[in-house]
Amino acid sequence: MHSSGFRYIRWPLIFTGLGLLLAFFIGWQMLGSLAGGVQFFLIAGVLAILEISLSFDNAIVNANKLKSMTPIWQKRFLTWGILIAVFGMRIIFPLMVVSIAAHVSPFAAVKIAVTDPALYSALIHQAHLPIVAFGGTFLMMVALSYFMDEDKDIHWISPLEKCFCICANVRGLQIGAVIIIVSIFAFTIGGHEAIRFLKAAGLGLATYVAVEHLGNMLDSKAASGAVAKGGLGAFLYLEVLDASFSFDGVIGAFALTQNLFLIAIGLGIGALYVRSMTIMLVERETLAEFRYLEHGAFYSILILSFIMFAQVLVPVPEYITGTLGAGFILLSLIASMRYRQRNAG
Repeated sequence: MHSSGFRYIRWPLIFTGLGLLLAFFIGWQMLGSLAGGVQFFLIAGVLAILEISLSFDNAIVNANKLKSMTPIWQKRFLTWGILIAVFGMRIIFPLMVVSIAAHVSPFAAVKIAVTDPALYSALIHQAHLPIVAFGGTFLMMVALSYFMDEDKDIHWISPLEKCFCICANVRGLQIGAVIIIVSIFAFTIGGHEAIRFLKAAGLGLATYVAVEHLGNMLDSKAASGAVAKGGLGAFLYLEVLDASFSFDGVIGAFALTQNLFLIAIGLGIGALYVRSMTIMLVERETLAEFRYLEHGAFYSILILSFIMFAQVLVPVPEYITGTLGAGFILLSLIASMRYRQRNAG
């Protein structure tokens, strides 16, 4: 359980080597030069770093949910889940977006990705508004549900979090708050785009409520021995959550390259490291050791949701998103270490 930390990064390191070599080969073949191979090699590395920097909070939240799941469902999430994360969200999802936006078949979308990367990128960016509306709404509900919990008794930023707990006594307040925030952004956007934004945000809200309801229903059945608690419902919740996190990285990747396969390699490498961080957090019970780490992750999620909404109005560089998210997690880690020192012995 507490063996060398190298085992957590062994497979990510192997995949990193293979992925970077594949990126180099693709660049060499497509651009016909050694310099082209080096260019693709470096871009894949930057994409992997981008994915990791944007996903610290994802790993922490995943670990928080995984610790309440049964061992078999933990294993399914860490095996099936990685396939869905790498191939589903990094390859299939962008292709489906292009397929829907261009009104073409998925096979035609693959052809566009291979033969006309510029058009492929343009179609992805065309769908940017509904994507961030859906993802931002879902993530905002995730964050507010964590803070607006009347049973929550550990607080990092006490005045604010105690206020959130008091608000939890008002039934449906978190949904109402999200609707108000979404409406403000939609009003600011205006025109036909506002309708697209509202529809996608409404779908994000409905998805969150549906997944939560399914999870609660399955957990209630678990009490009577019908199904294993922390099973399918938690798995679906984590997959939708992972998808919402990955939207930002997938869209941001097109600022570096328009090559679908290069994006899949770079973000896939990053996703493997995030999974490894998740496993380490669960097995070493790091969340229990660092009292406020979860708080930092959920503050990071809340900020990310606002940034995703803001992106429909003004461009927000990826380094700002990554810096803010990592900053809150770092501050919560420092606060946790200070708490441990004060209460040692």
